[in-house]
Amino acid sequence: MSSYMTVRRSFALLAAVLAAACQSMQGAPLSQERIAQIVASPDRSAADRTNDQRRKPEEMLVFIGIRPGITALDLSAAGGYTTELLARAIGPSGIVYGQSRPRNPSQAPTPPAAPEGNSHPTAAAAAPPPAPPAGAPRPSPDALADRDNALRSGGIKAAPITPVVLPFENPVPPELAEFDLVTLMFNYHDLGHLGVDRAAMNRAVFQALKKGGIYVIADHSGRPGTGISEAGTLHRVEEAFLRKEVEAAGFKLAAEGNFLRNPKDPRDKNTPDPPQPKDEFVLKFVKP
Repeated sequence: MSSYMTVRRSFALLAAVLAAACQSMQGAPLSQERIAQIVASPDRSAADRTNDQRRKPEEMLVFIGIRPGITALDLSAAGGYTTELLARAIGPSGIVYGQSRPRNPSQAPTPPAAPEGNSHPTAAAAAPPPAPPAGAPRPSPDALADRDNALRSGGIKAAPITPVVLPFENPVPPELAEFDLVTLMFNYHDLGHLGVDRAAMNRAVFQALKKGGIYVIADHSGRPGTGISEAGTLHRVEEAFLRKEVEAAGFKLAAEGNFLRNPKDPRDKNTPDPPQPKDEFVLKFVKP
């Protein structure tokens, strides 16, 4: 086959992938102006606003191409920072699920080998959430329920937030409809430390998404060749390693976000020294 024909076929495949992505989430994406209004909503918490300084939510929602009325799943939702932003952007005609894994009451939570560093050390520390019960972190479902209640009681036009407590390897209840969007924000690296079967998780996400559905992953960049070996120490994962794992499930890379990149970060420490933002990547995959 000639190189010309090979190039043509490559462009045709890319066009098909991007077309499928557009078909998955019908309707126009929210404008940058509308996203800016959502992020600037005065009823958002002070802690979330502080988190905005390092997470750049406007750029993230634009990169995702968020649309109203879709069905989304936020993996490893934790306190719900991303989950709430998705709910506000998607609006009341859609729905957002926030996943967390079940806790084994007979087993102590696995602590990280080192505390996770601030990915933007120059930003002020966020206001602490309400104190959890002694000896246990605050359960994610409780945090998500509080966020949903606050949105409802405040009359905010947002998608309902539904907590989902399932293992990462099978994070989607079988009775749920197919998803338009799945996100995993800055926690893929932890799956290595926690011993999660990431191949099973990525296959489950692939099956749960509609054709053309989007899978967006952001994380702290690791050095070439480190894979996911520094998950519990530097809280980083090698971008090429992560991409290879996700593509093995059948996904195609649709876009790379560079708005959290920092080429000056040597990527050899948990918190860069001298203080500076961590180099972070954002990848958008699509189900062909």
